Amino acid sequence: MEAMKIHEFQAKKLLSEYDVPVPQGRVAATPAEARQVAEDLGRAVVVKAQVHAGGRGKGGGIKTADTPEEAERVAGEIIGMRLVTPQTGAEGKLVSRVLVEEQTQVERELYLSVLIDGAAGRPTMIASAAGGMEIEEVAANQPEAIHRISIDPAAGFQPHAGRELAFAIGLGGDLLRPAVALMTALYRCFSEKDCSLVEINPLVVSASGRLIALDAKVNFDDNAMFRREDIAAMRDPEEEDPLEVEAQELGINNYVKLDGNIGCVVNGAGLAMATMDGIKLAGGDPANFLDIGTVNDVSRVVNAFRILTADPSVKAVLINIFGGMARVDIIAQGVVDAHKELDVKVPVVVRLAGTNVEEGERILQESGLPVIRAVGLGEATQKAAEAAAGVVG
Repeated sequence: MEAMKIHEFQAKKLLSEYDVPVPQGRVAATPAEARQVAEDLGRAVVVKAQVHAGGRGKGGGIKTADTPEEAERVAGEIIGMRLVTPQTGAEGKLVSRVLVEEQTQVERELYLSVLIDGAAGRPTMIASAAGGMEIEEVAANQPEAIHRISIDPAAGFQPHAGRELAFAIGLGGDLLRPAVALMTALYRCFSEKDCSLVEINPLVVSASGRLIALDAKVNFDDNAMFRREDIAAMRDPEEEDPLEVEAQELGINNYVKLDGNIGCVVNGAGLAMATMDGIKLAGGDPANFLDIGTVNDVSRVVNAFRILTADPSVKAVLINIFGGMARVDIIAQGVVDAHKELDVKVPVVVRLAGTNVEEGERILQESGLPVIRAVGLGEATQKAAEAAAGVVG
C-alpha cells in the first residue's frame, strides 16, 4: 500500500494537537453514545460516518440533529449501514462508528492541503477558495482557482508563502494572521508526522469569523511507520482490503488488490507496472500489483502464492522475474514449494530471466509441474491472458 489512512476523528485529534481549530465532538460506537455526546455538547450536532472514503454526505453517511434524541435516531440509521460512495465501489463500507460534533454556521468554504509533488520532488501546499467540492473537478474546470506553493524542506514553510496563499484565497484583514498560523501548523504536522497528505476540505470561515477545519484527511508514508508506533496504532484493518492486510502480516508490503483476474508476482515496481500494462495489452486484466522485491527467500514466494490463491477472482497466475540481485533458482523453488503446500488450482505462467536462470529452469523442469513457460514479457502476458480466459497452452 502507498499510504496508511486514518479516520476523520483521528485526523482532527492530530491536527488539534498542532493548534488547528476543529469542531468540538467525540466518536461514538452506539446510538446511545451518540446521544450522550450531543447532551454533553449541549447544542445542535452533525453525525458523520467514520469510513475511509469521501462523498459520505451523498451516500447518507452525514446527518444533522438538533436534539440529543435526534442524534441518537440518526446515529442508529448510520451505524451498521453499508455506506456506498463513489470512492467505496458498489460493495460499500460497513459503518461501525460515527463522529458526533457541534454544528458550525458557515459563511465560506475553502480548501487547503499539503502533499508531495512528485514532479517537483518537494512538499507542496495547495489552497483554493472553492472548497467543499471535489478538488479534482475544480482543477479541471477552474484551474485559476487552484494556488500552489512549493516548499523547500530545508527552509520549511515560510510566513511570506502563507501570506501569499491567504491573499490568493481571500483571507485578508483579520483572517490573515490566523490563516498563516494555520498553514504553518499544517505543514509542521505534515513534516513531523511523516505524512503523505494532510487535507482540510472544507476549511471554513464561520459566522463568528473563525477559521475551522470542518473536515480533515491525513495519510502517512507506509515506509515511515517503523518509527511511528503512535501513528501505526491508529490503523484500522477493518477499513482495508483483507488480502492486503494478510499480505502485510506475511511480510509482503507491496501488494495492492485490483479488480482483474490475473494474479501477478513480479520483482521490482517498474517491471510490475510494465507487466500489468502488458497484461492489459494482451486483453487481460491484472488482479493485483505485487512487487516481491529483491527476494532470496523461498517462503516469501510461497506466501505470495498464498495471497493470490486466496483471491477467488484469480483465474491465472503470472510469475515474471528478472533476477539481478534476486536469484531465479530461489524463485523457482518457491513456485515448486507453493504447489506442494497450497491447493493451486489455477494455471501458472512462469517467465524467468537473470541470475541462476539455468538452475531455476532445471528445478521447474524436474518438478514435473504443469506450469506454462514463457521467454519474453510479451509472450508471458499473452499466455497469462489466454490462461485466464480458459485457453491453456
